Amino acid sequence: MQAFISLPRDGEQNFSAEEFSDISEMRALAEILGPYGMKFLSENLMWHVTSQIVELKKLVVENMDILVQIRSNFSKPELMASLLPQLTGAENVLKRMTIIGVILSFRAMAQEGLQEVFSAHCPFLMGPIECLKEFVTPDTDIKVTLSVFELACAPGVSCDIDPALVAAIANLKADNSSPEEEYKVACLLLIFLAVSLPLLATDPSSFFSIEKDGYNNNIHCLTKAIIQVSAALFTLYNKNIETHLKEFLVVASVSLLQLGQETDKLKTRNRESISLLMRLVVEESPFLTLDMLESCFPYVLLRNAYREVSRAFYLNRLPASSH
Repeated sequence: MQAFISLPRDGEQNFSAEEFSDISEMRALAEILGPYGMKFLSENLMWHVTSQIVELKKLVVENMDILVQIRSNFSKPELMASLLPQLTGAENVLKRMTIIGVILSFRAMAQEGLQEVFSAHCPFLMGPIECLKEFVTPDTDIKVTLSVFELACAPGVSCDIDPALVAAIANLKADNSSPEEEYKVACLLLIFLAVSLPLLATDPSSFFSIEKDGYNNNIHCLTKAIIQVSAALFTLYNKNIETHLKEFLVVASVSLLQLGQETDKLKTRNRESISLLMRLVVEESPFLTLDMLESCFPYVLLRNAYREVSRAFYLNRLPASSH
């Protein structure tokens, strides 16, 4: 069962988020608001997403020259050692992208609730809509694709490309920048994210919990943000989504593999847990496969990471006298 959950904090009043955000609550919300109300909710959430994207683009522009060099030299450890410290705002990029992921995760749950309600009330409409969506292929004209996906999203059907997100990003006013410059910023945003992932290993909250199937600091939501924002951006610029996500996968893999050479234990505290993000990215994406991941990040490392995370989780649950 999917739901947002509350993490107890000292000095704060307990609020049980899981009571208000599971799928039954999302169904109830869809019943109350109806399709138009859910569309309004979605547009409101997209406004918050685009406000974060505006700030992310500013951070990319500030680091443009360094990111261009990193993109060309990410596989050269000696050069990367001098380039990475020159980046500013890497933690900010990760935080803003995680916020986007949390918002999109909530929206996905709301859409799932809407789909169940719509299927119960109008099954005769859901069938043709889902059938029409299946006819969309990567070769279909993008305008036709977005039109079909917009129709499919109205009753809550999930799509590879989110038309609401594409429309929201398209409405952002660029400051006298050309489409080529905007496209370059989008490419470099993925590079910025990829080389920033190792920073997450220093955070104690970045431990992957088997019990919750996620992280206490919500970084599992990063995967949804990376995939959906990338799909929307590169659809908008009429570029190949798979190609750019493969580039992200390669750069992120190299960055995390280089983390294995790090001698500072603080920087590698949750290295295994962060490695699992690579698998989550592929699982979230309809454009990536495990074979693509295997080509740049050996599966044996993921298997070892799962084993270490499981071992640490069960050790922490043992009584002190049993250690």
